[in-house]
Amino acid sequence: MVQCIINIAQLVNVRTKNILLRGNALQELPILNNAYLVIDKGLIKEYGFMHNLNINQFSEQQVIDAKHATILPCWCDSHTHLVFAATREEEFIDKIKGLSYADIAAKGGGILNSAAKLNVASEEDLYTAALNRLNEVIALGTGAIEIKSGYGLTVEAELKMLRVIKELKNNSPIPIKSTFLGAHTYPEQFKNNHQAYIHAIKNEMLPIIAQENLADYIDVFCEENFFSVNETISICNAGKEYGLKTKIHANQLSISGAVEAGVMLDAVSVDHLEMMNDNAINTLSTSNTIATLLPTAAFFLRMNYAPARNLINKNAAVALASDYNPGSSPSGNMNFVNAISCIQMKMLPEEAINASTINGAYAMELEKQVGSITIGKNANLIFTKQIPSLAYLPYSFGNNLINKVMINGKFI
Repeated sequence: MVQCIINIAQLVNVRTKNILLRGNALQELPILNNAYLVIDKGLIKEYGFMHNLNINQFSEQQVIDAKHATILPCWCDSHTHLVFAATREEEFIDKIKGLSYADIAAKGGGILNSAAKLNVASEEDLYTAALNRLNEVIALGTGAIEIKSGYGLTVEAELKMLRVIKELKNNSPIPIKSTFLGAHTYPEQFKNNHQAYIHAIKNEMLPIIAQENLADYIDVFCEENFFSVNETISICNAGKEYGLKTKIHANQLSISGAVEAGVMLDAVSVDHLEMMNDNAINTLSTSNTIATLLPTAAFFLRMNYAPARNLINKNAAVALASDYNPGSSPSGNMNFVNAISCIQMKMLPEEAINASTINGAYAMELEKQVGSITIGKNANLIFTKQIPSLAYLPYSFGNNLINKVMINGKFI
């Protein structure tokens, strides 16, 4: 059925064509005030100013009164670890007591903790828990999402995770991209035999992943005490042979060379970037690789925030994502991601919204489906409560300002 939404106070991120936003362009957020929006079969069909609308062409059942809500495209969360077996609040207490991320990992916590719990969890239980989390973030305004494996670290468990993600894809109302992150860390038995684990990734995991069409991307945690630059390049090139494009966990804990490696590999994105130098920033500024920043991970771990302002000032393409995972960012709330990006990384509200919508869509190669108010895209929309201005969204960070969420033209 055709639907016409009327009395929209602000229709945000209205675009006639897709473009990956860089530098100063991130400040440009096209808005229609006092607008209407027409949806047909779950897709955006038309929009404009209320004074130009002939409302008589629609029946009473077709008209939805927005009652002066602001409407935005749903958030596009391009980096999550949504599939996991158990939470890790005991490590949260360890952090409060002063243990570092590396300290916790060294005593068998962190990724290895999640892997141990996931290995004994059933595929059905993993799916049920992940579906609940997915529905929760959709209710918070997420309208497209990427989900990584990486808590398996064995052939069987990594495939189990990816099959869960595929099942979510098949049943979810929102677009989902799947990323193979077998190279998240080294399992304990391969701690001193890296090549044997890399051999398993290349020769045991990747062939089945390709055969069952279980992933869109390959990712590596390129970091000191995890995977070296050379190991990262080798694994990503192996993924390319199976049609998987590259994403990289880069420069979270140190200036590792991961950014430069990602650009060389033509990565879709390099993610984290808390530890950057001029060379890494300049490399991104002249590349097609997106800088995906994950500020709630830095918030939760009490780490340095990524240098968003420097990246934007150098003309890099910046996206924002939640890094939803049980250890370092146990929240998929993209509203808080936007707020903390403004508060702690000094991004303007317009920059944060663009980075969380159209640029987030580009970081998942979903820009033709979601990320802006554009004719032909999915009607995945956030209806806010009445707000005095767009800046009020990140400013009032502790309040739930979402009134309704629409996915494919239907309220959830």
